[in-house]
Amino acid sequence: MAERKPIESWLTDMDGVLIHEGVPIPGADAFIKKLRETGKPFLVLTNNSIYTARDLHARLARMGLEVPVENIWTSALATAKFLDDQRPGGTAYVIGEAGLTTALHDIGYVLTDHDPDYVVLGETRTYSFEAMTKAVRLINAGARFICTNPDETGPSLEGPLPATGSVAALITKATGKEPYFAGKPNPLMMRTGLNAIGAHSESSAMIGDRMDTDILAGLEAGMQTFLVLTGLTSQAEIDRFPFRPSKIVDSIADIVDRV
Repeated sequence: MAERKPIESWLTDMDGVLIHEGVPIPGADAFIKKLRETGKPFLVLTNNSIYTARDLHARLARMGLEVPVENIWTSALATAKFLDDQRPGGTAYVIGEAGLTTALHDIGYVLTDHDPDYVVLGETRTYSFEAMTKAVRLINAGARFICTNPDETGPSLEGPLPATGSVAALITKATGKEPYFAGKPNPLMMRTGLNAIGAHSESSAMIGDRMDTDILAGLEAGMQTFLVLTGLTSQAEIDRFPFRPSKIVDSIADIVDRV
């Protein structure tokens, strides 16, 4: 097996790796501090499209994690980059929050429910039947169906919540049209993120807590992968997958010395 190049750039998931239910995971502050001290390119990624990068910067800062805005990459930003490449200056009907609408505004998209080029579905805590019905009718009328991410559930203090993937399944059932998912595990999100920081996959690593999104996306993008056991995938579940991470560690604290 060919020897891997030294890791020069780091990509890491946010929830389950750096924070858990609004609290930093031990070692997260040391990891971010080490990255900034060494000057190595890095990105903090999230499939959650609710917040803008600026929102997340402020949220992390309140927890003592200083991550510059330009080092945050969301599924909303990846979706906007994809649409800007595919159909610059297009139109979209959007179901989502400020993270998604801001990203689309920033690339010059017009948000409309009148004959849009795309229906774009993202995360929101207030999915409405009216909005979903409109999305179904627009897709049936010819709009292309895009989703920020395939996650079927999201975390909350009360327990799992239905997320983008679940609502996408409802719309697919009603229209017969499958969406294109821009976020993890699509390696496109990783590649556009790497491009944003001038990094190369063969000398980069992805840290995540989910085998089905983080590790799969890193693997398909050609990166080394680190699975931490502080999130959704447990040690017992790893062997159920047909692929494996490059390394399994207890938490982000075990990766600090590798930076």
